[in-house]
Amino acid sequence: MTSARELAFTLLQALETGNRHSDSLLHDMLQESSLSRTDRAFATSLVNGVLRYRLQLDFVIGHFYSHNLQKASPAIRNILRLGAWQLLFLDRVPAWAVVNESVRLARRFKGERMAKLVNAVLRKISPETIHLEEWTRAMEPAARLALRYSHPEELVKEWIAAYGTQRAESMLRYDNESPWFGFRINSLKTDSDRFFTQTGTTEVARLDSGLRKLFLSQDFSPFEVPLQSGLVSVQNPTQLLACLLLNPTPGSEVLDMCAAPGGKTAALAELMGNEGHLTALDIYEQKTNKIRRLAETLGISIITALTDDARSFIPPTPPDAILLDAPCTGTGVLGRRTELRWKLDSKKLDGLLKLQAELLEHAAHILKEGGVLVYATCSVDPRENNLQTEAFLQRHPEFSPDANPGSLPPAFSSVLRPDGSLLTLPGEQQGFDGGFCHRMVKNQR
Repeated sequence: MTSARELAFTLLQALETGNRHSDSLLHDMLQESSLSRTDRAFATSLVNGVLRYRLQLDFVIGHFYSHNLQKASPAIRNILRLGAWQLLFLDRVPAWAVVNESVRLARRFKGERMAKLVNAVLRKISPETIHLEEWTRAMEPAARLALRYSHPEELVKEWIAAYGTQRAESMLRYDNESPWFGFRINSLKTDSDRFFTQTGTTEVARLDSGLRKLFLSQDFSPFEVPLQSGLVSVQNPTQLLACLLLNPTPGSEVLDMCAAPGGKTAALAELMGNEGHLTALDIYEQKTNKIRRLAETLGISIITALTDDARSFIPPTPPDAILLDAPCTGTGVLGRRTELRWKLDSKKLDGLLKLQAELLEHAAHILKEGGVLVYATCSVDPRENNLQTEAFLQRHPEFSPDANPGSLPPAFSSVLRPDGSLLTLPGEQQGFDGGFCHRMVKNQR
């Protein structure tokens, strides 16, 4: 039977060459495993711990590894990272057990010689042998923060320049905390008073998000919540903000341009009371199929999920409202999508900026006069957010920024910027990821 450590190691290896996200891959691997609830939680903490602290772990391991760690095989690097993370961050497991299990992994996957190397390195690592403050004292502030919170140094520099050192450090700290999961109660099937009784979860610890029918929990997880009932959907509250800002009316024609996996689509349909019509686009058929299944589970009948390119799709009826939740770097969700921080690069950003501008151009073309456009991302990079929409408004004088708060509650409408945009930074509010949304209206001629 596969152990929690073996599962974590297998997942980390898969991430080295594959394109899947860690959260979906972990979900599938846990579903297929026979691990107990405790071991599932342990495997999850191992994976997220190594992905979050990879930079710091490699820095520490490098002090005790006699060769160039980056030239070691991915398997050895991941075994050493798993061991080092347990030794430094997990005090409930004895050090000898961590070393022994790591050696066993190395012996199984890389042979006896590598097992001896793993043993030699990990026996030197303990909280008492690590002196990060001393080792990093001569570094520049951004480099020190990058190592302390294990984020790419270039990203740390950008956040300091955009938000200042104090706010940047708060964002970095948030990314390394255990994430809160958001759950939106389906108003078409139940209400907040009945939901917890219906699902037998009245004792689950939870936190009110301050948003319409959405609660937060760390005890409730997407792996255990009864999603099949259609009574609830997984959704971070920051994602719901864009839907509330758009605030589509019942009976209207709405387009969700980049809809997968369908969380915002479903939220919009619930806001519409399942009245009107909502077109959900995605370029991949398997993703539009997923949206269709989600709509069926939630009891939503107004969604038409179509496979098409949102840059060229022409709707039969000009939409009254468009949500453009654009593809982005995801820098606002690095706490939840832990491996993303290691996949950021300027070339990818340039491609995304071009794609976002193209999507905005097409949205401007197809939106009905008098209609509302909300542009949203799960990024905290100004180039993908306010700088992108400012450039769009300069190119399109027929559009105006719109400070109408939609159905945002007062606590959020009060911080809406005069131009109708809302930026959420990780760590500013409990359980909220980073993200951006901007409401604009197409003027009637």
